[in-house]
Amino acid sequence: MSAQPEHQRELTAVLWPAPEGGFCALNPETGTMSQGDNEADALANLAEATELYLEEFPMPPTNKPVITTFRISDVA
Repeated sequence: MSAQPEHQRELTAVLWPAPEGGFCALNPETGTMSQGDNEADALANLAEATELYLEEFPMPPTNKPVITTFRISDVA
């Protein structure tokens, strides 16, 4: 894995299909969300939204979060 330049930060993106079409995207570190017509657009829009958010609300460098899954019983 290559090192990121000092002025860049690697963050997490969670993407899922939107009910109306396209994709929704969430950055769990900041809570920013966006959407796009496809995964690439949603990710690009999320990056822009997150950059704008961080201009107003800077966050200190942190460790990368642990992303995992869990199961629950079916809900009627």
